[in-house]
Amino acid sequence: MNPLAAVGRTFLGFLEVAGRLSTFAGISVSHCVRPPFYPRLIWRQIVEIGYYSLPVVGMTAIFTGMVLALQSYTGFSRFNAEGAIANVVVLSITRELAPVLAGLMVAGRIGAAMAAEIGTMSVTEQIEALSTLSTNPYKYLVAPRLIAAVLMLPCLVLVADIIGVFGGYVIAVHKLGFNPAVYLSRSWEVLEPLDVISGLTKAAFFGFLVALMGCYHGYHSRGGAQGVGQATTNAVVSASILILASNYLITEMFFAR
Repeated sequence: MNPLAAVGRTFLGFLEVAGRLSTFAGISVSHCVRPPFYPRLIWRQIVEIGYYSLPVVGMTAIFTGMVLALQSYTGFSRFNAEGAIANVVVLSITRELAPVLAGLMVAGRIGAAMAAEIGTMSVTEQIEALSTLSTNPYKYLVAPRLIAAVLMLPCLVLVADIIGVFGGYVIAVHKLGFNPAVYLSRSWEVLEPLDVISGLTKAAFFGFLVALMGCYHGYHSRGGAQGVGQATTNAVVSASILILASNYLITEMFFAR
């Protein structure tokens, strides 16, 4: 019976974590839509998540577009289908690569920072001090980060779309010898509003997941510096896995026939 007991313990532990996370998410979302709000805290998180993440997201997007154009040419040239490179680059960037890579980059940068900051406050009992001062920790710590992440991830992905397509354009025109007007016209012809909308929808949901995981693991961290380090690692890993899993589900919702 020992193997069955181990499976049962694992399953019950999973249910416990899922229930705790669902409760945390429900309480956090409820505080995002109920006053009072803290505009200064929200603005600070908007700057931290959006503005300071632009360099890493931009660098990721432009090199992804460049590599995608180069690799597409290598593969399509075997079948004399080089003309499809523009289509592949613009669709791949807007639908998949820009939202997923931006979400992963922000998870590594912002999710870890959120978990470390809130985790430090948790282990030093600063969160209990907020409650003592009649300040709701969810309203003060969690809600501004959720709101800012949901608002700023689509903006970052929109910038990544433009920069990524530009990277593919640079390689196609200046290295592979494509006609600039033809490349741009093919990119514009194949692109549909749904392609961009699906990527921005993914970005908003990914932003919610990144902020939720960072705040959740930081809020429940225990055990001093070691607990904060573990919470930071768990926040990044769990956010990355959820981004990749939910990416499939959202893609299925938008493009399944």
